[in-house]
Amino acid sequence: MPYLLVLNTVPSLKEARKLAHLLLQKRLAACVNIGSPVESHYWWKNKKEKSREYLLLIKTSAEKFRKLEKIIRKNHSYEVPEIIGIPIQKGSVKYLAWISKEIAEN
Repeated sequence: MPYLLVLNTVPSLKEARKLAHLLLQKRLAACVNIGSPVESHYWWKNKKEKSREYLLLIKTSAEKFRKLEKIIRKNHSYEVPEIIGIPIQKGSVKYLAWISKEIAEN
């Protein structure tokens, strides 16, 4: 099973926790790490912007990506949320097996 590390940023810790809860509850993620605030610099509507955001590191499978993306889009406060899936090329066999177990349909 191909695995993914999905990156997502949100404007508040409250929103980060809400998304983490939803993704875990729906078994679309085995684990969601919420990182300390990061300072993001970006272009938005032809204007250079800067904001404080929380970074979510979401561990899942490629198979679950579209459902995960749909949940994030539906519950995210941004018009265009960052949702980037990075293939996990290598990982501990036990950890990857744990991901599979935790996101399995019950």
